[in-house]
Amino acid sequence: MNKTISPILGFTLAGVLAFVVTSVHADTFGSGANAFTIDFVNIGNAGNEDDAGAGGGIYSGPYGGVSYLYRMGVYEISQDQIDKATASELTNVTAGAWPGSQPAAFVEWYEAAAFVNWLNTSKGYQAAYDLSFSGNWSMTLWSSEDAWQMDGENLYRHKDACYFLPSEDEWYKAAYHQNDGMTANYWDYATGSNSIPDGIDFNGDTTFDAVFFQGYDQNQPHGVSNVGLASPYGTYGQNGNVFEWNESAVSSPNSIPTEDRAVRGGSWADMDSDLRSVAVAVNDPSQSSFAALGFRVASVPEPSSALLLLGSGIMLLPRRRCASAR
Repeated sequence: MNKTISPILGFTLAGVLAFVVTSVHADTFGSGANAFTIDFVNIGNAGNEDDAGAGGGIYSGPYGGVSYLYRMGVYEISQDQIDKATASELTNVTAGAWPGSQPAAFVEWYEAAAFVNWLNTSKGYQAAYDLSFSGNWSMTLWSSEDAWQMDGENLYRHKDACYFLPSEDEWYKAAYHQNDGMTANYWDYATGSNSIPDGIDFNGDTTFDAVFFQGYDQNQPHGVSNVGLASPYGTYGQNGNVFEWNESAVSSPNSIPTEDRAVRGGSWADMDSDLRSVAVAVNDPSQSSFAALGFRVASVPEPSSALLLLGSGIMLLPRRRCASAR
């Protein structure tokens, strides 16, 4: 499935080669003792095609084509980040399966979305999701006028949000695309390889490519920055450690608020079959009883990192399109 390059940040990118210098940028949230950062890496090659099995592996699927530039969180969100956001007026998001630098788990999709909304509103930006809480979380769809329209109408996500949960295409591309241009080339695993990664083989194993079961169940995930090899774009832990919520409903488009959501990546207790690019699970967005399910955050691109190659010259993209909340 080919996708047309969409307008972004005021430019039409049709026929333009877009690329992003791979560098990590930390966004800061909270203040004082409750300040924390989220590291983001640029996901370039806008206009790449879906995975058509051209990467030399044995798996493929109709995912990964994204027509615009964006950023992906380098790591899964940790419990420490949830705790500091809660101390800074985030409400009704607990998680708590694991402490400190381990990933936030026991977390509903709605709670992950509420954390993302707080990231936006704490900086004066537009909330990504129209959520409400009255003992339980619920969500209302945005109107077509307010909804995200790039790569098709997405009634879950507001068009002006700065931070959001990654869609299945955004997540898949950051994990498996070979980062070799506007191609349909993907790896089978998020460690930049078509070979099964090295997992946790025995108690105390410190040499691994990804944190998953390969002979020993360690009964808990690692800290989010101690998870093995990076993807070609520089994300960590998209294979293993904990499964991750995707924004996307299982059946496209995102037009039913209560639809089951896609879950990807496998966990410390799962075998290599759950790490493959073809592997996807589903979960009720209000379900939070799974200690091996967390999430990461995506964002629009930074103005200083996105470059457009326009004919004979290079031009910086204008300021990112993070809009103030209404």
